[in-house]
Amino acid sequence: MSANQADFPIATMARVLGVSEAGYHAWRGRPPSAHTLADAALLKRVRTVHASSRETYGVPRVHAELRAGGQRHGRKRIARLMRAAGLAGASRRRRGVTTTRRDKDERPAPDLVDRNFTASRPNQLWVADITFVPTASGFLYLAVVLDAWSRKIVGWAMANHLRAELVLDALEMAIGQCRPGNVIHHSDQGSQYTSLAFGNRCQEAGVRPSMGSVGDAYDNAMCESFFATLERELLDRRRFASQAEAKMACFSFIEGWYNPVRLHSDLGYRWSMAYEAAMETTTTET
Repeated sequence: MSANQADFPIATMARVLGVSEAGYHAWRGRPPSAHTLADAALLKRVRTVHASSRETYGVPRVHAELRAGGQRHGRKRIARLMRAAGLAGASRRRRGVTTTRRDKDERPAPDLVDRNFTASRPNQLWVADITFVPTASGFLYLAVVLDAWSRKIVGWAMANHLRAELVLDALEMAIGQCRPGNVIHHSDQGSQYTSLAFGNRCQEAGVRPSMGSVGDAYDNAMCESFFATLERELLDRRRFASQAEAKMACFSFIEGWYNPVRLHSDLGYRWSMAYEAAMETTTTET
C-alpha cells in the first residue's frame, strides 16, 4: 500500500485488500520490532563483509568471516538477508582455451602424486599449471605454482607467449621465496614443463618434477580449483583494455587478495597466511 499510495487512495486500497484503513495507519506508526532492528544491524555487517570480499563471497564465506570476528549467527539467517538484499557470491562461466601442448619428443616425468594432493608441511608438494587471461590487445598467459599445504600461490608469472620461459619465471619466484628442499613440483605434460631448460633448473634447485596423465583435469585438480576461483572472482567480472591493466589486476588479486585475505574452505575458512601462522605456532608449542 505504501508503494502505491501515490497512485491510489489508501481508503480504496484498504477496501480492495480487505483490511481496515485504521489498522494500516496503526501499523505504519508502530516502531520496528527488536527482531527487525537486529536483522538490519546484521545486514549492515553482511554488506560490509560482502563488499570487502570484492563482492565475491557467498553465504558460507560471509558466515565464516562473521564467525571469525566473534559474531555467531545462523547460516540460514544470513542466507535469507543476503537473498532479500540481492547479495550473492561470484559465479563461474566455463570456457576453454588450450594452454597445454605436449611435445612428443620429450619424456614426461613420473607421476609422484597419483591424485593425492595432501601435504603435512610447507614446500612438500607444489602444483603448477597455466591459464589464459583475455584482454582487448590479445591473450596473456598466467603460470602459477601453488603450495598444496597452505593453498598459497608461491610463484607466478605472466607473458604473452607459452614458451618455457613462462613456467621457468614462475618456478624461479617460488624457489626464491621458499628455498625448498626436495619439494615435488606436479604439473601436466605440457611442453613447457617437459622442456630441457625446465628439467635442468629443477635438478639444480633440488625440485622433483612430477606429471599427471594427458588430458585429465583430475590429475591437477588443485590448480584447476585456483583457476576456477580466478575466473569466477576476477576474469568473468572485468574486461581488460590492455595487457598492462590485466597484469596489475592479477597482481592485486594474487598478492593483495588470494594469498593474504581470501578465506579457503579447505583450510577451515582461514586465509593462507593465517593458516601458515597458526600451523607454525602449533608446531612451536609441541
